[in-house]
Amino acid sequence: MKGVMAKSGKTYTVLIVDDHEPTRLFVGRILSQELGIRVVLAGTCEQALRLVGETVYDVIVLDLLMPGVGGFEVLKRLRMDSANRATPVVVLSVMADEATILRCKVLGANTFVAKPVHRELLSGTIRDLLPSHAARIHARSWQHHPEKHA
Repeated sequence: MKGVMAKSGKTYTVLIVDDHEPTRLFVGRILSQELGIRVVLAGTCEQALRLVGETVYDVIVLDLLMPGVGGFEVLKRLRMDSANRATPVVVLSVMADEATILRCKVLGANTFVAKPVHRELLSGTIRDLLPSHAARIHARSWQHHPEKHA
């Protein structure tokens, strides 16, 4: 599959936060091989918080059940005081009950993908959240339904 590039020609960068190394590597492989995205991997919440303090990412993929402060707290801190406060966040978790999904939305997650990870669902979700794709969808929506944007 052809890589997804920004109009500027830059490669998108996604931060993957998951303490389970096989999942982290699997998700990274999906995004790098299928979408041509540069991936940065974080195995702890603390590492993730340090990385989001150093770099603005195009999308962040975040597991919830992690040692340390945990995924909910990482999401909360991302949205409160971070250069990544507007970065789309995909929560990826085995905790897929309605209350958990709602809590993620309230804390600022853009979307939720349940584990086990399905390759097509994850790559499509990430592609839809990338800035150039999201802008095209918004522009298309604007052209077809300008009354919704007035």
